[in-house]
Amino acid sequence: MAEYIFGVDIGGTTIKFGLFLAEGTLLDKWEAKTRLENNGAEIIPDVAKSIREKMSEKKLKKEEIVGVGVGVPGPVTENGEVIVAVNLHWGHTKVAEDLEKLLYIPVKAGNDANVAALGEMWKGGGRGTKNLIMVTLGTGVGGGIIIDGKIVPGAHGAGGEIGHASMEPDFPIACNCGNHGCLEQFTSATGIVRVAKDEIARAEKEGTDTILDSENVSAKSVFDAYKQDDAIAGRIVDHFSRYLGKGLAIFACVVDPEIFVIGGGVSKAGQSLISAVEKYYRQFAFKPCKDTHLVQAQLGNDAGIYGAAKLAFDATQ
Repeated sequence: MAEYIFGVDIGGTTIKFGLFLAEGTLLDKWEAKTRLENNGAEIIPDVAKSIREKMSEKKLKKEEIVGVGVGVPGPVTENGEVIVAVNLHWGHTKVAEDLEKLLYIPVKAGNDANVAALGEMWKGGGRGTKNLIMVTLGTGVGGGIIIDGKIVPGAHGAGGEIGHASMEPDFPIACNCGNHGCLEQFTSATGIVRVAKDEIARAEKEGTDTILDSENVSAKSVFDAYKQDDAIAGRIVDHFSRYLGKGLAIFACVVDPEIFVIGGGVSKAGQSLISAVEKYYRQFAFKPCKDTHLVQAQLGNDAGIYGAAKLAFDATQ
């Protein structure tokens, strides 16, 4: 009898679902709108309903389902409880327990970034490794740590919150977390745009030409200009790369991963980004860690459902 797993990635706008064979083959994927009304009270019932409908459509029996894995945008404890998930309007929520009561199927929950890292280890950029750090460069900077094939959630569900490593405590602008000088303030898409506007203004004062436009600048436009050897884009990318390279070097001293997987929208800049960051990583890294490779994530938006499925599968082993 074939065995199946559901992987669920809950986001602030959409909920992504995947139906997998237990060995990792993706059979079907679909999405549903995330209903945030009533402090997100409808989200877990909606997940259960969508899974039941897919089981009915595919004529799957409950006995054939190994489990359901769920990724959530917030800290998640080992027993599947969310402390807070601001983007879902959730306070303390027993995700795994509440969903199990609706489905009568084992449920395992984890932080979405950690779960995405697990997905990349299983079927993506980190395939074939058991120890990795994933960094997700988007509007903010997230991350996940995998040791011996297992997520490291930490004592408070904050394991892998790489973006909130304090790089410049005296930086005058506060991060969204309330601290100052967090890594994500320099290496997120938002941070790149802030630095870019400063550098474009500086270039105007210097009389230096650039193809960048401060009114329409984005992380993508910066890296596009960098690939065209724009000098100002070069300064921006160098600023970004120095911070991220130094951050990864610090994390390597603690975790000593086999590989760093770089994901998120900013990572679409590709090998030019990887090479720029690697230069500084190798400069700052502890000698035994200097040859650790940086690679681009491969699963894109599907990393969450793959990792959630793997999370559920591992819970049965």
